[in-house]
Amino acid sequence: MKKSLGTIVLLGALVLSACGGSNGGIEVHEPWSRPALQGGNGAVYFELHNHAETGDELLSVSTDVANVAELHLSSVDENGVMQMQMQPSIPLGPDADVLFAPGGLHIMLIGLKQDLTPGETFDVTLHFKNHEDITLTVTVLDEGGSMNMGDDHDTP
Repeated sequence: MKKSLGTIVLLGALVLSACGGSNGGIEVHEPWSRPALQGGNGAVYFELHNHAETGDELLSVSTDVANVAELHLSSVDENGVMQMQMQPSIPLGPDADVLFAPGGLHIMLIGLKQDLTPGETFDVTLHFKNHEDITLTVTVLDEGGSMNMGDDHDTP
């Protein structure tokens, strides 16, 4: 399928803005969330990279879109049961990458104050032990991993 020029420009701008979360040697790439309903829970995913020669630690997160935002880890136990545990912090070694992805580390948004709708954005702030806070602009993607903003300019 061919995308309209406007859609391509919009997607390119989103990719560039998603990579803009650099602060003192730490970069955040591709922050995103799935749709979720007000009153429910949601999750935020991204990749964190520490370019510094010293380690750091992600201590907590905050956002205005949920009553509570926590660092969580999903894993499967020996019986095949999915478990989710709150993490007190996430270590970030020197020149290390940490992936926040479905089925693993993520930011858990508890008690959403609004719907998370595809194509919309919201802010989440990461709080580190040594580095300044980094505020991310998170894009809500549909279940298929796109913004699904009703663009009917695609041609077969």
